Amino acid sequence: MSQTVFERHTTAPGVIQTALAGSINQPFWMDDVATRRVEYPPLREHTVADLAIVGGGFLGLWTAILAKERDPSRSVLLLEGRRVGWAASGRNGGFCEASITHGEDNGRSRWPEECERLDALGMQNLDEIAATIARYAIDCDFERSGVLTVAVEPYQVAQLHGDGCLSAAAIRAEVDSPTFLAGHWDRAGCAMLHPGKLALELARIAVGLGVRICEHSAVTALQPGADGVRLATAHGSVRAARVVLATNAFPSLLKRYRWHTIPVYDYVLMTEPLSAAQLASVGWRNRQGIADMGNQFHYYRITRDNRILFGGYDAVYNFGGKVRGEYDDRPASFARLAGHFFTTFPQLEGLRFSHRWGGAIDTSTRFCAFFGTAHGGRVAYAAGFTGLGVGATRFAGNVLLDRLEGLDTERTRLRMVRETPPPFPPEPLAWLAVQSTRWALNRADHNHGKRNLLLRTLDALGLGFDS
Repeated sequence: MSQTVFERHTTAPGVIQTALAGSINQPFWMDDVATRRVEYPPLREHTVADLAIVGGGFLGLWTAILAKERDPSRSVLLLEGRRVGWAASGRNGGFCEASITHGEDNGRSRWPEECERLDALGMQNLDEIAATIARYAIDCDFERSGVLTVAVEPYQVAQLHGDGCLSAAAIRAEVDSPTFLAGHWDRAGCAMLHPGKLALELARIAVGLGVRICEHSAVTALQPGADGVRLATAHGSVRAARVVLATNAFPSLLKRYRWHTIPVYDYVLMTEPLSAAQLASVGWRNRQGIADMGNQFHYYRITRDNRILFGGYDAVYNFGGKVRGEYDDRPASFARLAGHFFTTFPQLEGLRFSHRWGGAIDTSTRFCAFFGTAHGGRVAYAAGFTGLGVGATRFAGNVLLDRLEGLDTERTRLRMVRETPPPFPPEPLAWLAVQSTRWALNRADHNHGKRNLLLRTLDALGLGFDS
């Protein structure tokens, strides 16, 4: 088996230790906006609403805004168990992708007759996000700079041949890394943004439109009745005509969907701001996002204040599918990422990391979101964004509202929307399946990308595991 570039070029342990020393274990994005936070009081009474939304991440916030834009007279109540944006919405890399299918290849392989329409709807959704940001003067460092896909192994170069393929010299003229062998720049299909700012700004817009937000109001029970759906919290309740569940990686309040997603832990580092000399040594004048082509891949980008975010590679599933705070700090993953960072940018040796963090992503067996309804169409649900939810959550919000309103739209007619993927098996089979798939993906990365029988079988069945 061959070594990967990150094994052929290792970083001295002392360099890694020094770079990580002093970093704090919390998401940079939410730390950066700590002074801008608004406190939303918890629900402490029994109330009613036309629409109740469970979850204060991007899906819940976008759905609330879209609901009020469609019908300003509709009463909307959003319940968040902790703080707005605290989970995956405030922990991601800030890549706002046009794709609603976790990439063109995934969409084409699953819904070939719809792939062109799905691509067009995804681009329309990204355009509408940009228009919303402009209309409401949302401050979230939005930059439509695109994304570079880079080959870091010789076999990956062959996969890039075609229109728009950039040579090693051309790709390194954009961002200078000795690991880059070729690449492709998708200029239109991705925007970079500050997810912490976006979460707080979406909450601000929602409240301005008349949405009531209640933080620290975890929903403990969902009970349908003749007069609506009752949601109970520790100190209150709401009876709503319609309900949207936007709980991401957390266990669904609808038991039938609890194994349709599993929480996969992703880990991220953020550097201190680069000096002028350090920035000049890297280039990155066009400020694209970057992702390499491994099965175990890295994603990285540069922020408005010239920090580098570097994440990915490890995708860890913990037995039992629990979401726990202690899983957020994983020293082995942070050390591995730091080593890979300095392999990617050896000219930045000596740079320190200010923040390190981890968190759960909700992954589904088809790698992208699915949609469900329950209780006579009064409850709608979306989950399984598999790491590409920054943009796709807005599209999902429109789908959920269409379904709750009983509308026949282009979105609801999509086979991608109508189909529900197979669930993951229960434990211990889930853990065994994920570990076997991770082993096979790692083996492929060490064998010139060749997929073994397990991966080929999963490909044929349209099943898999990703982050």
